[in-house]
Amino acid sequence: MLAYDTFTLANGLKVIHHLDEKTPLAVVNILYNVGARDENESLTGIAHLFEHLMFGGSKNAESYDEPLQRASGENNAFTSNDITNYYVTLPAENLETALWLESDRMFQLNLTPKTLEVQQGVVKEEFKQRYLNQPYGDLWLYFRPLAYTTHPYRWATIGKELSHIENFTLVEADSFYKRFYNPSNAILVVAGNVSFKSCKELVTKWFGEIPEGEINKNTYPQEPLQTEPRRLEVDKEVPMTSISLGFHCGARSDDDFYSLDLLSDMLGASASSRLHQKLVKEQQLFADIAAYSTESLDRGLFIVSGRIFPGIDPKMAESAIWEELTAFKNEIPELREWQKVVNKKLTVLKYMELDVLNKAMNLALFTHLGDTNKINTEEAAFLATSPQSIHTLANQLFQESNCSTLVYKAKT
Repeated sequence: MLAYDTFTLANGLKVIHHLDEKTPLAVVNILYNVGARDENESLTGIAHLFEHLMFGGSKNAESYDEPLQRASGENNAFTSNDITNYYVTLPAENLETALWLESDRMFQLNLTPKTLEVQQGVVKEEFKQRYLNQPYGDLWLYFRPLAYTTHPYRWATIGKELSHIENFTLVEADSFYKRFYNPSNAILVVAGNVSFKSCKELVTKWFGEIPEGEINKNTYPQEPLQTEPRRLEVDKEVPMTSISLGFHCGARSDDDFYSLDLLSDMLGASASSRLHQKLVKEQQLFADIAAYSTESLDRGLFIVSGRIFPGIDPKMAESAIWEELTAFKNEIPELREWQKVVNKKLTVLKYMELDVLNKAMNLALFTHLGDTNKINTEEAAFLATSPQSIHTLANQLFQESNCSTLVYKAKT
């Protein structure tokens, strides 16, 4: 069991503390309840751009990185369609440096024409290099609007197009900051070799006087039930044709998430999985193939995606995927196959408990999902699944009417 304590400041900041005396480190993790799904369709990629702006310095710290480096700290961040998460790892005795920096940029971020221009340039280059000029980089830019027609999951975190990033103004940046970056809309985790007393004193010192703000109510247009297959084929300068099938599935907080997670492991999470064994090793149709879920906080996608060898007919390869999915639907997995993927999952959970950063990030996520203690019930949740529950779920998901198919064709 992972022990933790919680308290909430008067301004609404939720704080989770986890003591780990086996490490000399401390982690400060802040999850902001904002992601790409909170953007306007005519101005996308802004949540990710703002992640970059948060490193542009604040009123009392012109540079975010320099004071942290002097304190022997490391930091990073990520933006998803659902959340934006910032984390710092540093020696426990230097914890206050991280709390000072995080509180200052939460309340007094430097938003200037210069910082906006610089970060717009950085994000535009990232868009070009990772999504437009890299093989398969824009695959999700096609796939999301194919699979989603209504929900804001229909655009990727990077945004729909470069012009949205270019047209983001300082006034809009300030409005975004005030709306989403406030203690009422954040979860702070302090984990590591820090006492609860010290944690509470320092968090109150640095965050207690920040005014409360608006809470993101997370209300989005819900995706209608898909009732017919969707398909898109695009020709690209890539070495191998890629085939991706997406099936609408449940949200990360749904009870059947654990069966869904094990379903992906059985089908395509490793070299011993069914799709790899059949389509890569035996039939030699695919160079690689994987199955996974997006683990979205609203209803997500279960993806089967692989690249076929040159000379293989894409229609034949796609049919081979469906043959394996149909075979799975027709027969309940054996108990030993279920036990194998469960054991692997439990091992991963145990290893994650050894890393203080992983613990901090998971404490923040489960708190955001509404139940911090779910971090301690995951093992039981996986053990509560069964071959039958996974088989039932597969039969619900793997319907042609629930499938969006993207054929990303190599030009011949």
